Amino acid sequence: MPQIHFIQVDGSTKTIDAPVGLSVMEVAVKHAMDKIEGACGGSLACATCHVYVHPDWWDKVMPDEGDISEAEEDMLDLAFNLTKRSRLSCQIIVTDKLDGLVVALPGSKPDWL
Repeated sequence: MPQIHFIQVDGSTKTIDAPVGLSVMEVAVKHAMDKIEGACGGSLACATCHVYVHPDWWDKVMPDEGDISEAEEDMLDLAFNLTKRSRLSCQIIVTDKLDGLVVALPGSKPDWL
């Protein structure tokens, strides 16, 4: 089962086993990850699942088409602490290729931002 490493606001890391096929948001909500609300349930109607994606993983979490959708961009415009590494975690689907994925919660200060 792939593992996702969530960098917390306090700088600590929580590693979660993530079932293939779920979104990163669903994994975070299931494990009561602080700062990931997922209020819209993954329907691209909010930005409460905003995360920062580590640069080493950026290309791997991008859609097959290459760019994030216009709908995701519009929702990200509503997010607090937006960065060039921001994604909505509801739009990142767990696959075996994402084993070891590193994301940081909004408000955290990883050295790669």
